[in-house]
Amino acid sequence: MSFRALLFSSNFPKSPPETISTRTKPNPTRCLIRFPVNSPHGCRLSRLSATEGRRRSGKVYADVREIADSLRELVKFGDSLNDAVASEDDLDSAVPWWEQFPKRWVIVILCFSAFLLCNMDRVNMSIAILPMSAEFNWNPATVGLIQSSFFWGYLLTQIAGGIWADTVGGKTVLGFGVVWWSIATALTPVAAKLGLPFLLVVRAFMGIGEGVAMPAMNNILSKWVPVAERSRSLALVYSGMYLGSVTGLAFSPFLIHQFGWPSVFYSFGSLGTVWFALWLN
Repeated sequence: MSFRALLFSSNFPKSPPETISTRTKPNPTRCLIRFPVNSPHGCRLSRLSATEGRRRSGKVYADVREIADSLRELVKFGDSLNDAVASEDDLDSAVPWWEQFPKRWVIVILCFSAFLLCNMDRVNMSIAILPMSAEFNWNPATVGLIQSSFFWGYLLTQIAGGIWADTVGGKTVLGFGVVWWSIATALTPVAAKLGLPFLLVVRAFMGIGEGVAMPAMNNILSKWVPVAERSRSLALVYSGMYLGSVTGLAFSPFLIHQFGWPSVFYSFGSLGTVWFALWLN
């Protein structure tokens, strides 16, 4: 006999053996009772089966132990989930806001500050050269030579800075560049008083420090900033250069008028040490 014929035959049992009643009616009708059980993973339908007899011979059969165990596991899972959410909220509230700030944007802001200082130290000579030439009796040819000495070193380290950044990392190269040009900026008044050759060498050294900044910055942002945010990051960093030019040209006359032309180099050069301390952290 095939399975289909057996299924619809009168000999096929209509209910589990333990639910067959020994009373008047031999084959009681089976009734299915379905009820939903909510869980964190969705709504689950559970099923109870009951048989109804002629003289209250119905008997509900179900795996009560399995349902109880599943409900107990759901309660435990809900409690553990609530504890995890509560502990995560407590952790977020305990961490300061500056530590929750994305680290990649901290790097972008520090690179922006580095280029701000870069152009501040570069353009201050354009203002300070006027009282310096009056003090040291420099002619226009000497003034032009001093102004161009910066680019001697700046041109030498553009390609070398990129190779160095790929070799040892952009963080080290950019930190070196800021410290190097800050020291050269602070030594400019001393070199000017020693003589013109010393001033030319110091200005060339300053160009060496600023020449490695651009390739080091590109190396850093290529590793820290995703492609979707790279354009706005570069735009922010490059805007630091123009803001540095505006800031340097705006504050240099005030410092020269109040404290003399050496104060421009001392004050701008000292800002590089503050930036380097933040960069190391």
